[in-house]
Amino acid sequence: MNDSNLAKAGEADRSADSPSGVSARKKALVLGRQLGLASEQDYRPANASILERADHRDKKRACQYQLNLETIYAMALNHTPSDVTGVDLDPDWSHQFFLMAEQIHNRKMQDLWARILASEIVTPGNFSLRTLATLKQLTHREAQVLEKTLGMAARVNNEPRLKLISGYRLSGGLGQYFRKSSSVNLGLSQFGLPYSAILTLVDAGILHSSEFETGLLDSKSPVRLVLHGTQMRLGPKSGNLLLSYYRFTPVGDELAQLVQPKPDQDYARALQLLFAKDFKIDIEG
Repeated sequence: MNDSNLAKAGEADRSADSPSGVSARKKALVLGRQLGLASEQDYRPANASILERADHRDKKRACQYQLNLETIYAMALNHTPSDVTGVDLDPDWSHQFFLMAEQIHNRKMQDLWARILASEIVTPGNFSLRTLATLKQLTHREAQVLEKTLGMAARVNNEPRLKLISGYRLSGGLGQYFRKSSSVNLGLSQFGLPYSAILTLVDAGILHSSEFETGLLDSKSPVRLVLHGTQMRLGPKSGNLLLSYYRFTPVGDELAQLVQPKPDQDYARALQLLFAKDFKIDIEG
């Protein structure tokens, strides 16, 4: 880019600050600021060498990274209690944390990082570096998908690992010969979670890539499902039933600690209707 074009880009960049600057071109020109191609105070890109423009861009980036860290730190202070004993962070963990956290620009995502820092100061070891690396790559949209999924997630009996129940299957017994299909599935897309969203979480390392099944359920031992806002006991009407589900990865389970999802009551009611034929259902809450 020659000096003339640099000057034009800088002028166009400044004009894009107006409320009417919504065209794709103006949006693109705003990005010139990040590349050191916009005039600011005593800085004029048209009069600067490429080395000076690179230096200007590095300084802007360093300032933004510092601002990101200061914002996350201030948020972490608000999440850190003063009535419990804190601990010193592992120096390697904290070093990697700040290297990654400085690149988090979205305000809501910054709050997630702040809560991680506050949590580690109180109880270290809850969040691995692998989880931090996953979270760093997570976009705000993907975080919303995770929040939606966690609002539908359940714990089965006393197992600590979260599961996303997708249906159940009849395996064996005379009953399966009188059905068109032995599988009874609940379409998750009707609750705002299409298969593409499942794949998004799989690609992010939050869900395992394939569905799982429980072992055959004991007809004499009810299964306890604990969802957000709802608890139900499922009494299998036969010993030939098993649940189908997606399972969260260890990284997904760690990230689940950060999110306070909104319970999906429609999904909980749909599960009850789904199970009604082959299970005795007791709602506990």
